[in-house]
Amino acid sequence: MSVIYVLNGPNLNLLGSREPEVYGTFSLGDLEASLQNWALSKDQAIKVLQTNSEDELIGWLHAAIKEKSSVVINPAAFTHYSYALRDACAALTGSGLSLIEVHISNPHARETFRHNSVISGVATGVIAGFGIDSYLLALEQLSRR
Repeated sequence: MSVIYVLNGPNLNLLGSREPEVYGTFSLGDLEASLQNWALSKDQAIKVLQTNSEDELIGWLHAAIKEKSSVVINPAAFTHYSYALRDACAALTGSGLSLIEVHISNPHARETFRHNSVISGVATGVIAGFGIDSYLLALEQLSRR
């Protein structure tokens, strides 16, 4: 069984305390517990990781390629400008693996600078605006592929 990587970018470690009116009151720990419960119910291994480092996030994508693992990624602020992260995502999907970009909020309903994603064009799919259910919807989709 392959492991699904669930990767979280900058500031998501502040879930529950940062802008709860936008991101909700659940913490990163709550998110991970919910995702691990889903994985247990599906007999699916997942690896949930968070970093504020672009370098580390890219390294995890490279590891997923090596392990032939699909990825759910919330690139957070890197969504809008990280071409290095985009290239790593393109390498993953170019190797035949799935990558689903997720967002807790709907970026298109927020500030204009959030409307653009450099990741979406190389992602298998995008799910946004459903709170932590965005992650669960992505995992469900990957389990069907």
